[in-house]
Amino acid sequence: MDILDVDDLTTDELATVLDRAAAIKADHGGGSPSDLLDQQTLGMIFEKPSTRTRVSFETGMTQLGGHAVFLGPDDIHLGHGEPVKDTARALGRYVDFIMARVFDHADAEELAEYAEVPVINGLTDDAHPCQTLADLLTIREQFGDFEDVSVAWVGDGNNVCQSFVIGAAMVGLDLTVATPKGYGISDDVADRAAAFGNAPETTHDPDAAVADADVVYSDVWVSMGQEDQRGRKLEDFEGFQITTDLLEDRPFMHCLPAHRGEEVTDDAIESDNAIVWAQAENRLHAQKGLLVWLSEQA
Repeated sequence: MDILDVDDLTTDELATVLDRAAAIKADHGGGSPSDLLDQQTLGMIFEKPSTRTRVSFETGMTQLGGHAVFLGPDDIHLGHGEPVKDTARALGRYVDFIMARVFDHADAEELAEYAEVPVINGLTDDAHPCQTLADLLTIREQFGDFEDVSVAWVGDGNNVCQSFVIGAAMVGLDLTVATPKGYGISDDVADRAAAFGNAPETTHDPDAAVADADVVYSDVWVSMGQEDQRGRKLEDFEGFQITTDLLEDRPFMHCLPAHRGEEVTDDAIESDNAIVWAQAENRLHAQKGLLVWLSEQA
């Protein structure tokens, strides 16, 4: 089974993965070792720089008794010197899982098609399901469950947003997405969320979005690979910055890294409202839950 976006899981499977993550965190949250993935290996393909994704997956495999192999763009021939499908076929005979952090979502799909082991999307330009798992785990810890919890996404309708929209719909979160015109979520993502009976509200007004929200979530305006759009995007996103005045006493989430002074002020992310560090830590626990659950499906 491959996890290229969060709705590759059913709603019941998503709940099970979150429960598994919470249980592993409770039992091994301090990093105490386990043998849940004893002698298993994760191949980690990276086309993009990473802090949280690399360290959380590598540390998670170590804590679970397994091993992770880092494969950077200069280490393997992915897409240059060898077709993606050939890399997938070879890796699938060496490792027990593949995690791919790549630009083109189609490359992750091709890896999944040809590898004979589970492929996990560690981020593509279209989706970031591992971040959504951590986000949902964080919200559940904050509020106890998802019932009657409302979230406002303020910023770009990017890959992180799009996976979160679907994940929120799957667990029944009340979500409002506020973006500038032209930066909203895709019709496909909206339709997939609606299929779970909980499509998000959309607006171009950040103040309206957060008015009734329990949580405010944002991400960078200029993602990796979009540096040539920086000037235009900074103009287009004027008025969408997260400030302490906008937050009031609401918890603030951000997938990190944050561009302080752009999508969020320094004092907002340093405030007691920010739960971004618990959110970052939960990348580790959520991914451990996912890896163990996938191993149980084999």
